Amino acid sequence: MSAVGYTAVAGQIVVVAAGAPLLTGWMRQVRARLEGRAGAGVLQPWRDARKLLRKEPITPGGTGPAFRAAPALLVATTVVTAALVPLLSTDTQVSGHADLIVVVSLIALGTLALALAGLDTGTAFGGMGASREMTVAALVEPTILLSVFALSIPAGTTNIPAIVTGAAHEPARLASPAGLLAVAALAVAVLAETGRIPVDNPSTHLELTMIHEAMVLEYAGPDLALVELGAQMRLTVLLGLLSSLFVPWGIATTASWAALAMALVLLAAKLVLLGAVLAAAEVFWAKVRLFRVPELLAGSFLLALLAVTASYFLTGAS
Repeated sequence: MSAVGYTAVAGQIVVVAAGAPLLTGWMRQVRARLEGRAGAGVLQPWRDARKLLRKEPITPGGTGPAFRAAPALLVATTVVTAALVPLLSTDTQVSGHADLIVVVSLIALGTLALALAGLDTGTAFGGMGASREMTVAALVEPTILLSVFALSIPAGTTNIPAIVTGAAHEPARLASPAGLLAVAALAVAVLAETGRIPVDNPSTHLELTMIHEAMVLEYAGPDLALVELGAQMRLTVLLGLLSSLFVPWGIATTASWAALAMALVLLAAKLVLLGAVLAAAEVFWAKVRLFRVPELLAGSFLLALLAVTASYFLTGAS
């Protein structure tokens, strides 16, 4: 077993766990500057986590194991996803297990855990948020599957590292109609999966519109810190997956220390750029009305389906 491969897996986990709050702080800072405010600083999410960790954990009466296990399960599934997705290298000890179905299932498991926690509280807000979250997930998860599957057809496999390696060696795949449709569909799915505008507003507590926040209103102290960290890590992993699939250049495809170091620098640059673009877009976008969200997600699903169809016919024609 190569030491470079083990280091790449550990590096991906560390980058996601330690860098996720920094990415969130960076996005908030970009939004603040564009809105004419000073902002709290890039390190504010870490300060918030430290404050929450010092507080006493409180569990509402009547809640069961689903409520108590959800924060840890959310973080655990995201950590495993971060280890599987080729953020730094496609040549690791876990690359053979990084199947598309496995990755999407892990993402869905974290979503399901939070939805069950919202239902477990027995509150109106928790049930409302869980219902909305599962409605969104029912459209988002198939879109992610089809978007990546459109790229897997030319590669001949659903193994994500193999797809990324093939795209890095044949950039024409990404410039094809199937690639462009897939990136548009996956971008919308990432926004919905991470609860960003225009699907959800992560900074709102307006009961008529919130989705993610409605499920976690009953959490406090260390549990809330884990929930927030899990949400930040999911955003980082999904943005990293988006960049790996459609901007794969710089990812190490061999067991080389120099290639791994370069991949780390380029990954940080990609995440900073994607975070800034997303934060800037949120300043000018408005959240769509709740009953229009399924229409938006159904449109992204249709784009993903068209991407699969186009990829199939282009592969067959070649």
